Amino acid sequence: MERKAFIGRPRGDPGIQPVINCSIGVMAYNEEANIGRLLQALLDQQTSNCVIEEIIVVASGCTDNTESIVREFGARDQRIQLLVQPRRKGKASAVNLFLRHAQSDILVLESADTVPGPMTIQRLLEPFAAPEVGMTGGHPVPINDPRTFMGFVVHLLWELHHQIALQHPKLGELTAFRRVFHRIPYDSAVDEANVEPLICGQGYRLRYVPEAVVYNCGAETVGDFLKQRRRIYAGHLKICCEQGYAVSTMSGVRILAALLRGWRWDWRYFLWTPAVIGLEMYGRFLGWIDFRFKKRDHAIWDVAVTTKKGFVVDWSAMENSSSHPQPLLPMAQDAAHQLDADSRTTLQLALPHVQHLDDSGGR
Repeated sequence: MERKAFIGRPRGDPGIQPVINCSIGVMAYNEEANIGRLLQALLDQQTSNCVIEEIIVVASGCTDNTESIVREFGARDQRIQLLVQPRRKGKASAVNLFLRHAQSDILVLESADTVPGPMTIQRLLEPFAAPEVGMTGGHPVPINDPRTFMGFVVHLLWELHHQIALQHPKLGELTAFRRVFHRIPYDSAVDEANVEPLICGQGYRLRYVPEAVVYNCGAETVGDFLKQRRRIYAGHLKICCEQGYAVSTMSGVRILAALLRGWRWDWRYFLWTPAVIGLEMYGRFLGWIDFRFKKRDHAIWDVAVTTKKGFVVDWSAMENSSSHPQPLLPMAQDAAHQLDADSRTTLQLALPHVQHLDDSGGR
């Protein structure tokens, strides 16, 4: 089948913005708590010159209602397609299956446990009007309560990611890239990071898009946090060894500089930040052990269950902004100031109106 051109400019008016088509891939393993909300958010995207041609969900070894939920959405909108892997083979395998079936030349990968803002896909794709841009990444914003210790941990981690990415792009959770390669390593534990050297190696540039806000739920227990950090660092070390590429967050100097730039005179920073540093160092140590001594294969990783509970972002709260509180941590407010008016309102108002769901997925 002939692939759809990723950019086309209407004839006769050189001032008209080029039309950018994309295929969106969602890799899912037992994501019944959130997959419906994610698909609805993608169908509700507000776009101008960007077209979502198809949304492909790869369900890998699911044992819950993920597949049936996707089928229900597919019956309502033909752009939604379901690909099923009967046995869980790892996210990299699911990504490669998506690459084989996607028809557009701009591909988007979104984590199944996230929810994009109303204009996120439009913002994510706009930089591809520049031919030198090969990959873009969105701005992950956690919905965890920053008044708790683990909420503070997650917010601080993603704030450091944001600050570093503004100067040295590090892309994750939601990415888009040109179709200039056929697959990623099947044993990858960090799929977005594996894409970066494949793009940069062909002369393209990475672009971090802070306006492309995507909401996620971070780990709510120390055990789940260490699962994630261990896997990610082992995956990054593997990329360094096999592809000669280091993601920007591997640099301790950059992390320290970002931490100092964002320091707040708040008791949480003085009491909890040392503990966050200790947890991160311990997670990286475990990841180094896994990589150095082949202690664990992270291609099919242990799920951090507290990140999979599902959540609702109440967009209707934006209608009456003056009556709602602001985010509790200044880091979220600082990020909001860098966005345009629409996205800034989304970031400031959505976080206080997140409702966690129980295990059954009910409100």
